[in-house]
Amino acid sequence: MTRHTLQISGMTCDHCAASVAKALLDVPGVERAEVSYAAASAQVETGAEVAPAALLDAVRAQGYGAEIAGAACCTAPTTKETALKVAIIGTGSAAFAAAIRAAEEGAEVTVIEASTTGGTCVNVGCVPSKILIRAAHLAHLQAASPFAGIRGQTPRIERRALAAQQQARVEELRHAKYESILETNPRIQLVRGFARFRDARTLVVKQQDGSERPLSADRILIASGRSPLIPDTPGLKDTPYWTSTEALLATDTPAHLIVQGGSVVALELAQAYLRLGSQVTLVARGTLLSREDPAIGAGLKAVLEAEGMRVLTDTAVKSVRFDGAQFLLDTSAGAISGDRLLVATGRKPNTAGLELACAGVKTDASGAIVVDDGLRTSVPHIYAAGDCTNAPQFVYVAAAAGTRAAINMTGGDAALDISVVPAVVFTDPQVATVGMSETQAASLGMATDSRTLTLDNVPRALANFDTRGFVKLVAEKGSGRLVGAQILAAEAGEIIQTAALAIRNRMTVGDLAGQLFPYLTMVEGLKLCAQTFTKDVKQLSCCAG
Repeated sequence: MTRHTLQISGMTCDHCAASVAKALLDVPGVERAEVSYAAASAQVETGAEVAPAALLDAVRAQGYGAEIAGAACCTAPTTKETALKVAIIGTGSAAFAAAIRAAEEGAEVTVIEASTTGGTCVNVGCVPSKILIRAAHLAHLQAASPFAGIRGQTPRIERRALAAQQQARVEELRHAKYESILETNPRIQLVRGFARFRDARTLVVKQQDGSERPLSADRILIASGRSPLIPDTPGLKDTPYWTSTEALLATDTPAHLIVQGGSVVALELAQAYLRLGSQVTLVARGTLLSREDPAIGAGLKAVLEAEGMRVLTDTAVKSVRFDGAQFLLDTSAGAISGDRLLVATGRKPNTAGLELACAGVKTDASGAIVVDDGLRTSVPHIYAAGDCTNAPQFVYVAAAAGTRAAINMTGGDAALDISVVPAVVFTDPQVATVGMSETQAASLGMATDSRTLTLDNVPRALANFDTRGFVKLVAEKGSGRLVGAQILAAEAGEIIQTAALAIRNRMTVGDLAGQLFPYLTMVEGLKLCAQTFTKDVKQLSCCAG
C-alpha cells in the first residue's frame, strides 16, 4: 500500500471536498481517500501500481488544482493574498445579484455581456411590459366604466408618446440598478463580447472588433438567460414577424394584430394591444395557460372574448406568408389575415453558443443547464442561475439564485428553496397561483379537497362592480393543510403572497378561515374561500368571523 498527500486548491466547502474524494475513489487501485476542505489536502492510499499522475488528473478533471505535497505551486491558488476570481456570463438579474454578493465577499468579479446591460427583465421583459399593460388598463377604464353616472369615452392613444415614456423609464432603471453599479463598484468589471468555454477553467470572449480574449477564473457562473423560441412553421422565418421585443418597442398600433401563443407573454400583450385599439386574434395550439387549473384558462378566455378579442384555442398554424402588407396564416380553423403577427410561443435557454461540452456542463433536452439546489452544475466550480437553468423562469427566482450561487462560490453553503413559488400573469383580471393544483397533487398520490369561491361572494369585488373570476383553494384531505391556491381576479397578484405564506407555514384552511382580514379588501376572498370548507358563506353577514 502506498500513501500520497495531495495539495488541493479551489475548494470552497465540504461539498467540494466530497466531490474530490469521490473522484479519487473512482480511480482504479485507490483504496482510501480522505479529503479536507479546511486543510486543502487529500490523504490517498493506493496500490503500488497507481501512478501519482492518475490521482492529479482525477482531481483536475473536476475543476480543482492539485499537486503532490511538496511539489510546485497548485493551479488556481486562492490564498488570502490573492482574491478569488469569479467570471459571470450575462448581466441580468441573476448575474448582478451574484456579482454584487461575490464582490461583497471579496472576490474580483468580471461580468461578460454581448448585448445590452441588464438582461431581459429591465430591457425587454418585466419593466416595459408592465408599463404597457398599465397604460392599456387606464385606456380601458376610460372607455368602459362599470359605474352608472360615469360615461365612458374612446381614449385618444398616442402610441409613440407612450413608447417614449416607457423607454425613458427603462433607461432610468437600467442605469440605476445596473450601469451605476458597474461605475461605482471597483470589484466588478465589465467585458463586452460573446463568451464560450475553451475548457472548464477558461472562457474565450469574442469582442466586437472580432478579436478573442481568453479569461480564466476560479469560479464561473452562467447566467445567460433565455430568448424567444420561434416555431419552425413553414414560411414564418421569411416574414417580418414580431417577438415580444418588437411588440414592446413598437411605436405604432396595428389595425389587426394576430398573436400566436396561449401562455403568459401572448396573453398579456394580446390584451394590452386590444385595449390600445387593435383588433386582436389570438391563436393557441392548446387551451389558454394549459399548465394551470383548466378553470383559469376557461375563465380568462371568456373575459377576453367579452372584451372583443377573437380567441382560437386548440388551433394549429400550418403555414405563414407575408404579401408585403398582410400576414396570411393557414390554420386548422381556417385562414386568418392581419397586418402584424406576434409570435409568443415560449422561450429557449441561451446556451447553444457557449460550447458547454468543452467544460463538461450538462444540460437537459431543451438545452437548459441542470443545477442542484446550490446552483452547482455537473462541474463543481461552475454554477448557473436564472432562466438558462431548469429552475422556474421568474426574475425573483433568478435573483435569489444568483445570490445563493455567489455565497456558495465564495465558500458559503446556501440552498435555493423553490418548494413555494408564487406566480402572476398580468392580464386583467390577473391570474395568480402558488403550490399545487388538484391535478398536480393527484400525480403525487395526494388526496385533496378543494373549494371555489366566485367573486360575487367577495364584498370588495361587489363594491368595485367587478366580479369576474374566482378564488380556489386546494387542501390535503384529512389534515386540511393548504397545498395550493389558484386565483383569477383583479389584484390577484396582490393576494397570492398571503396564500404563499400560509402554505409555507403549513396552515390549514381552518387556520386561514380564523385569521383577521381587513374588510373590503380583495385578499379577504382567501378567508371567505377557506370558510366554505365548513360553511355556506352566503348565509354569513358581511364581515362574519
